[in-house]
Amino acid sequence: MKAIIRSWRHLMTPLAFASMLSISSAAELNPAAVIYKLPDQIPWGPVNAAGAQSAVVVGDPAKPGFYMVYNKWTKGNHFSRPHFHPNDRYIVVLQGTWWVGSGPKFDPANTTPMPAGSFVTHFAKQVHWDGAKDEDAVLLIMGEGPATSTAAEEEK
Repeated sequence: MKAIIRSWRHLMTPLAFASMLSISSAAELNPAAVIYKLPDQIPWGPVNAAGAQSAVVVGDPAKPGFYMVYNKWTKGNHFSRPHFHPNDRYIVVLQGTWWVGSGPKFDPANTTPMPAGSFVTHFAKQVHWDGAKDEDAVLLIMGEGPATSTAAEEEK
């Protein structure tokens, strides 16, 4: 009886490994139905002077129409200055804590934290500013282009 159990064990072990490999391998997707980019395939631009980095995911934010952009605020108290956009923007915080302020008075100490999972709407033509403090904050920003940014006159 022990010999039979050992024989089954020797036969079943390779079959178990083969089935695990087939389960873990990805199915081939029809590109007419689904396209995707894995995180390492998303083309991030360089970090700008304000400490932000972006990657366009869908559309072109410089043109009319729907767009989606990843935006990363790098840690180290990097903030935009007070500004506004011509259209509403919808933002999901994907990672880290994003710090948000509104109005023409720039004061990073007086901001509201938005942890990962938060959803924020920036309404058209309303002054706001935002950034990151002690950790990177990664956002998904969606809206209708063109997504221009107009500096607001700052209050002292």
